[in-house]
Amino acid sequence: MLGAPYACLEFHDFGIYVDDAATRRVTEFIRGVCPDVVFAPSPRDYMADHENAALLVRDACFRAPVPNYSTRPETTAPPPTKRVPVLYYCDPIGGVDQYGEPVLPSLLVDITGVMETKEQMLACHESQRQWLQQQHGIDEYIEQMRNWSAARGRMVGCDYAEGFRQHLGHAYPADDVLGELLGELVRRP
Repeated sequence: MLGAPYACLEFHDFGIYVDDAATRRVTEFIRGVCPDVVFAPSPRDYMADHENAALLVRDACFRAPVPNYSTRPETTAPPPTKRVPVLYYCDPIGGVDQYGEPVLPSLLVDITGVMETKEQMLACHESQRQWLQQQHGIDEYIEQMRNWSAARGRMVGCDYAEGFRQHLGHAYPADDVLGELLGELVRRP
């Protein structure tokens, strides 16, 4: 499990921007963790922080194996990874972009068996609840998550699902990692 310094890489709400320093910070993190699979927010979402985070992660995944890309001059920086990790984007809130246009997943994962755990985990996110109450005047974020997961589930004939899109641009692996790991829980719309 990652410690507190890695939780948000010292990014703060409404302070995520795509610039050289941020890209180097995220690339160094990817190199240090050396993941096979990375999940990022949707690059089409209601909030610029989510979109910028997606861009930073995408660029960091691409740059992580490049040997002549230095994240910092010290020799203590993690070495380049062996390859670009598989990259998946999570569903945007409500499955729509900032213009209300649908963002369709390329695959869905049946989460029916872990829905109760997902609800419990989301209930622990107290700061998000407080912010939603203040900003949007809503307190039913868990119910909204349940309804959204049920809508995605209906797309593939299960009670609850989460949608993902795989980044398949040049140099990104097309391996079906989620399908290999989760088997029949992965469904295609």
